[in-house]
Amino acid sequence: MLSNKTKYALKALLYLAEQKEGHIAKTSEIAATAMIPKKFLEQILLDLKRGHIVGSKQGKNGGYYLLKPGNDITLSDIHRLFDGAIALLPCASLNFYERCLDCTTESECSLRHGLVLIRDETLKAMNGITIASLVKKT
Repeated sequence: MLSNKTKYALKALLYLAEQKEGHIAKTSEIAATAMIPKKFLEQILLDLKRGHIVGSKQGKNGGYYLLKPGNDITLSDIHRLFDGAIALLPCASLNFYERCLDCTTESECSLRHGLVLIRDETLKAMNGITIASLVKKT
């Protein structure tokens, strides 16, 4: 399940992707349109900035904009940034791997094998969904 933080990050990115090229969106504009609590959004935008997904401009005409094209931002990128691993257990994770202490031999663990299959299918689906593919066509 996606956290609210991830859901709001995706909504903010969708809003930014729907804007005309060169548009710099104010936090209040994003919050009002995407229906995201402004204080929560400010933290999310800082995390997206640290993740090199959005950029910001300071000052009177400042705000946020996408650093990457919407086709280059996948659902898995945002999930990992905010919610961490996609795998259901650490032993099945690609980026957050940890060995299970209660497992004697990983190579023979049927639970791990099943969870790796689930991870692979989930990752395939999440990598196929980009911000650009989610943008409403008007």
